Amino acid sequence: MNRRIIVGVTGASGIDVAYEVLKLIAEADGFESHLVMSDSAKRTMELECTYGQDTLEGMADVVYPNDRIESRIASGTFKTEGMIIVPCSMKTVAGISGGFSDSLLLRAADVSLKERRKLVLAVRETPFNGIHLRNMKNLWDMGADILPLMMTFYNKPETIRDMARHMACKCVERMGIDPECFKRWQTVRSAERIR
Repeated sequence: MNRRIIVGVTGASGIDVAYEVLKLIAEADGFESHLVMSDSAKRTMELECTYGQDTLEGMADVVYPNDRIESRIASGTFKTEGMIIVPCSMKTVAGISGGFSDSLLLRAADVSLKERRKLVLAVRETPFNGIHLRNMKNLWDMGADILPLMMTFYNKPETIRDMARHMACKCVERMGIDPECFKRWQTVRSAERIR
């Protein structure tokens, strides 16, 4: 049986990273993706992406409507590696932190926490206010990984796609996928003492 990863997509900016996450899961042997999107994600996609909802959904192995709370991913008996929410809005962070599971996406995140499975929140907001920080700290205390979508430069990105893919690599690595395309930090060997 393939190892299942739930991918939640919310209305925060950065849906290109979700595209890359789904692509990396599809490229990994022995994994499958289960996608759920909020209505806000669909609207954000219209505003910032060159592709549509059908393209993103076509990359997933299974797609769930966000209002179908009876879906498999709403139950802890449905075995998964965990969930990546990418991008993750501060509204979603607040909903998870407060236990407000009024949608399938929020319920699936709640299940990941209660079953002690991985929950990766690829948050997208800047600057953070005190409410954001408090909610993220609360979720971190419960075991969630807080992974802000922050630019990196050591991997020498040449395009926005390079930056999105690098962050996607960081997300899927938390679920046990080791992408070949992941450009890791390389230290200056002359500064190391090798015996």
